[in-house]
Amino acid sequence: MSVNSSQLLRFLDDLLLPNKVQDYCPNGLQVQGKPHIKKLVTGVTACQALIEHAIEVQADAILVHHGYFWKGESPCITGMKYQRIKSLLAHDINLYAYHLPLDIHPVLGNNAQLAKLLGIEKPYALEQQSPVGVLMAGEFPDPKTPSQLVELLNKRLGRPCLYISAGEKPINTVAWCTGGGQNYIELAAQLGIDAFITGEVSEQTVHIAREMGIHFFAAGHHATERYGVKAIGELIQQQLSLPTVFVDIDNPV
Repeated sequence: MSVNSSQLLRFLDDLLLPNKVQDYCPNGLQVQGKPHIKKLVTGVTACQALIEHAIEVQADAILVHHGYFWKGESPCITGMKYQRIKSLLAHDINLYAYHLPLDIHPVLGNNAQLAKLLGIEKPYALEQQSPVGVLMAGEFPDPKTPSQLVELLNKRLGRPCLYISAGEKPINTVAWCTGGGQNYIELAAQLGIDAFITGEVSEQTVHIAREMGIHFFAAGHHATERYGVKAIGELIQQQLSLPTVFVDIDNPV
């Protein structure tokens, strides 16, 4: 069975509502390919390795969280960008990309899926940040020690996280933002939340965690953002009967 490329775009737009989010890149169909799609590959980033895998398995479309044409980058299609786009065009592969809309979807988004993976209950969006849903908070059913949360993160995400201690206080409440959300730590601390989880860390993050008394966990940008696009791909396969495969390109960051 095949799906029209415009049909897939409508499905994704209706699901993720990109027109309601101000983002740093265009969301939707970024590179046009074949009008009829028989196989879809999903992944975190539209890197050359993912494109090569899509070519190898004869996929007609790729869906990612990190696509192209970011604000502030050079508009020239040269070098690495040229090679990526050339590969897509040469094989007539559609590239769909959704950034913040894929982070904030209340069920399938990166934040929602990370909460599900870690067993965080009663998740809610911290409305102090826009778009609503980019920063979330919730609680564990039973308090965790910092070492227990380190072990849980390492096990569920399959990579060692970086932990900055705020002492031995137990963790009842937790805030999180997948990817590069380390700048939200100060707000989480001001709200009295016990721990903050994100993907990346900056130099100043360490001092904020120590001085404001909030446990901090940097669990990997790629590792925390694998699950939204994977869940959406599974929904596409279920509802559109489009063969879909998630490809996890190794990334230690």
